[in-house]
Amino acid sequence: MVSVLFALLTALFNGLASVLQRMAAMTAPASKALHLSLLGYLVKHKVWLAGIAMVVVAAVCQAIALATGPVALVQPIFIIELPFTLLVASRLARRKLPQRTWWAVGLVTVALGIGLAAAAPSGGETSASLRVWAAALIVTGCFQAVVITIGVKTSGNARGAAFGLAAACGYALTATLLKSAVAALDTSVAAFFSSWELYGTAVAGVGSLFLLQNALQAGSLVAVQPPLTLGDALISACYGVTVFGEDVNTGGVLLVIEILAVLAIAVGCIELSRSLAMVHQAQPQSQPAELPWCIRLAAARGPGRSPLAPLAP
Repeated sequence: MVSVLFALLTALFNGLASVLQRMAAMTAPASKALHLSLLGYLVKHKVWLAGIAMVVVAAVCQAIALATGPVALVQPIFIIELPFTLLVASRLARRKLPQRTWWAVGLVTVALGIGLAAAAPSGGETSASLRVWAAALIVTGCFQAVVITIGVKTSGNARGAAFGLAAACGYALTATLLKSAVAALDTSVAAFFSSWELYGTAVAGVGSLFLLQNALQAGSLVAVQPPLTLGDALISACYGVTVFGEDVNTGGVLLVIEILAVLAIAVGCIELSRSLAMVHQAQPQSQPAELPWCIRLAAARGPGRSPLAPLAP
């Protein structure tokens, strides 16, 4: 399926982007938290800009995936982003992954496949009425307000997890708006650029990016990545069902299988996030010359030490 292929490509590019953005965000001073100056700080780092470039490529792949498949199918596939992220980070850091981590990769992959097979997302429309959108946006706004408030009033991993969940909700909304905007291309290019969903996609995307950078700065990946990964998948499925009327199997044994799959994915995500956090504990050393040219370019020194320095043996 075209949608599955491009969803996997989206996960791959987002995984690379996550590694690059994390390497820049972890060097940001704590004083820049929750301030636009955080983005001003990050934009001075070439490694962060390379991560943004990967985000753009991922967005194109995501648009194709959403244009050819239901949101409830495409977005959960992005869970594969976490294993991709770990593999890329371990390659850059030259750190060998333990067998336990590989078991976690297998657990997440198999559980995702079983869960999607049981849910079998299908059908649905490519657009929704303003009444449906208004209800969805109101519920989203209330949810975001609660989660962000929790993040503001806490610190450390609790703040990182809260902002990670808020970013997940934002990215799920971004994908839903993007699907509706891309559908306007069937009418005309002018309809695409005049659709409010296109500009809503941009606003939601930038807001989600801001929340994610604050999440990465505040907490460890073990706290941020699971709510980000699972939150995006589950909330996207909710959007697909409620906004576009997509069909998802939730009856009897199938629902039990889906719940068990989600729990298995959660366990795998926690282990993968723990491994990824260990990989990110890099020591400043020289940049390995044999890395791909695009990564060497992204790793060119900005302010401070090179964030892509490998781990000490």
